[in-house]
Parts: sequence; C-alpha cells; structure tokens
Amino acid sequence: MPESTCERCSGRAPAHPARRLALLLVLLGVAALGWGAGAMTFGDTAAAAETTPSPPVTAHDHNPAEHSHPDPHPPAVIQYVCPMHPQIVRDEPSTCPICGMDLVEKRVEPMTGRYPPVSLTSAVVQTLGVRTAVAERGILWRAIRTLGRVTYDETRLAHVHPRASGWIEALDLRAEGEPVKRGQTLAEFYAPDILSAQIDFLLAREGRSGARVDTDKSRNLLRLLAVPDDVISAIERDGQPRNRIPVRAPMDGIVTRIAAREGMYVTAATEMFEIADLSRVWVMVDVYEHQIDWLKPGASAEIRVPARPGRTWDGRVDYLYPELDPDTRTLRVRLVFDNPDLSLKPNMFADVQIFGGPKRDVLKIPAEALIVTGARTSVVRALGDGRFQPVDVVSGLQRDGVVEILSGLAAGDRVVTSGQFLIDSESNLRASFQRLGEPQPEP
Repeated sequence: MPESTCERCSGRAPAHPARRLALLLVLLGVAALGWGAGAMTFGDTAAAAETTPSPPVTAHDHNPAEHSHPDPHPPAVIQYVCPMHPQIVRDEPSTCPICGMDLVEKRVEPMTGRYPPVSLTSAVVQTLGVRTAVAERGILWRAIRTLGRVTYDETRLAHVHPRASGWIEALDLRAEGEPVKRGQTLAEFYAPDILSAQIDFLLAREGRSGARVDTDKSRNLLRLLAVPDDVISAIERDGQPRNRIPVRAPMDGIVTRIAAREGMYVTAATEMFEIADLSRVWVMVDVYEHQIDWLKPGASAEIRVPARPGRTWDGRVDYLYPELDPDTRTLRVRLVFDNPDLSLKPNMFADVQIFGGPKRDVLKIPAEALIVTGARTSVVRALGDGRFQPVDVVSGLQRDGVVEILSGLAAGDRVVTSGQFLIDSESNLRASFQRLGEPQPEP
C-alpha cells in the first residue's frame, strides 16, 4: 500500500485511513486487556473509581514534538459516559461498573482554552434559535438614566418673621398655595416696640434731641424693625405714628405655608409665612457608584414627567453631594431646571437622563450577549462551522442595549446573542468532565 511523506519533515506516515484504523484498534485492544487485568486484580471498586481517557494516537512514525502541525480546530473525541455516574468515562461502548447502565455516547471537544468548544449541528442551532452579532468599533455615548424627584430650589425660599413681638390685626391671605408678588401686603400687625421707635423718630425729626444724627439713627432703627420705606416716609410727612405696620412679601412666588392668623400673638421666632419661587426648581436624583466618573457640574440633563406627556425640559447638573448613601451605594446629585410656566410641581417624579459626552473608538457588542454570573463575565464566541466557545471578557460602559468590551475580544469577532446560556453551560460541563478525566499525580 502506498505511503505518504510529511511535507515539513519528510517523515513517513500512513496515508490510508484503513491503516490508521487498524493501528487504533490494536491500541484499543491493548488498553482493554490492561483494563481487564486491572479489574481482576483490584476488583470492581477500583474499576468504579477509574476515569479513563486514552492518549492521542500520532499518525507520524517520527518524533511528533519536533515536527507537529498545529490544528486550530482539533477534531472532537467520542467518549462514553454513565448518565447516573458522570465520573465513569470510557473510550468505547460499555456498561457502568457501579449501576450497570449502558454508557451514553458523548462528543467531547478538545480543550483549546479555559473552556472547550461546543459543536452543534445546523438543526440544533436552528432549534435553539442561536443568533450572532459582530464586535465592532464605534462611538458610545455616556448617559445615565435614573428616576428623580422635583423639589423646591432652596435658594428661592423665603421665610417671613416679625422683627418684634406683637399681635396680628389683619390677614390678607386665606389659604396656602396662593400666588403673591414682591411687595404685596400679607398681614398687618401691632407691635409696641415698633410704635415706640416711631415716636423716637418723630421727636428726633423735630430736633428735640438736639442732633441731626439722631434722626438718621431713628430712621435706621425703623428699617431694622422691617418698617417699609414708604411707611417711614408717610410717618415723616404726616408727623403721626402708625399703629398697624404692614408685613409684605419679599419676593414673587407661591405661599407654601401660613402659620399666622388674625388676633394671633407672634414673636420674632414665629414663622408667619413661607414663600417659594417655582420659576426654577431642583430635581434630586441618585446615581450608582460606577457611574460617578461620568458626572461633572454643568453637564446637560433632560427630564420627562408622567403628568406632562410629550414634553421635555432641558437643565444641567448643579451639584454633586460629598458622600454616598451607605445602604444603596448611590450618590445624590442635584439638577436645575427652569420652570417659567410652573408646569413642574414639587414632589413630581421625573424620568431623568444625564449626558456625559461621547466615548470614541469603543469595541462594543449587544448587551444581551453578555453572561454575568458574579464570578465571571463572559460571552460565547462563534468559531464557524457550528463551533462555539465561551470567552471571559472585561466589560465597561453600557448604554441603550450596547456594552463596551475592554478585553477578551477583537473587532470582527462574532458573538452569540441568543441561546448563549445553554452553550456556556454545556461548555462548562464538558470542562468539568475533562478535568475529572485528567491523570492525577502520584502521591
């Protein structure tokens, strides 16, 4: 029978498949005789503990370590495994020495990395609905999606207190929520200390104190007691003190709290009114720890609220609070939005997007291809011809169903996006079987 010659080393190797098959049968026969002798010597217990793979047969008759031809896709090996005792592995059909069940044929791919490849027929691929996508480079926009709550701009809140103790004689407001304008009268009250300061001012004006500076001091005292300038001018013009002094709104806004009522005695510690300017509001959001690096004051943001479908508001990041919540591991962030028509109401919920800018030349894949178990992050790479292999990767930025891959893949690699969990499980199971079948070192 003719023989072939190795192209790289000129070594002689059998060319006909029949000779290879004959050689394989001889080796299997010798292995079977050796196993039978071992079984007779050590009994069924030793046979049950045996896990078996035969060494690969080399086709060349020269030294294979010196003249090897690496195969990127080595052929699969047929082994036989007990369904009830997976540690029982044979190279030929047999029965389990423990339970007596027939061993089941199993196609085992050789280990080419940490996880062995898995071969699937086209029918199985179609049944599992396996879909793939290509890893490619491009732009990935940093964006944070979160839920926020509309609240008052605390720099636009006013608390109205009297400057002296007295009694509220009249109240112009009747309910919370009323809009007010700057300078609008909210109430009138009588305070003995303010009345005494008016009398001192009139006496100083008439020159009874003998010095011009006394008039200026008296007028300044009235201002410190929150007497409006037009009231001071009227007192100076008429020469008569006023029993009732008006309490006026210091800013435009909405009255959010009324604690004063007619006839009520108030002191300087009494908060009679609270006014909020809602033409600008804050939106408070919580951002996860791994997204903090994308944030900076001044970054643009956008919100939508369920109460106003179809509308969006543009704002910006105003402040990043200095500490994380120890329970949720999130950072509190304050956003600012203009609200000229007062459509945004405090305590509304808002869908928030914060934009962190583009990240360029990113290797990205569909996020659905990622397998995250906690112990590892991986994808299943499609090798072609129905072969698949899990690969550990390091993921980065993720947004809108796309995830960045920092290492583990290259541009152009094809990854499985549907059915990858079954393939990954099968590969891990095969890796476990192969590790069980590896020869153990002598003690």
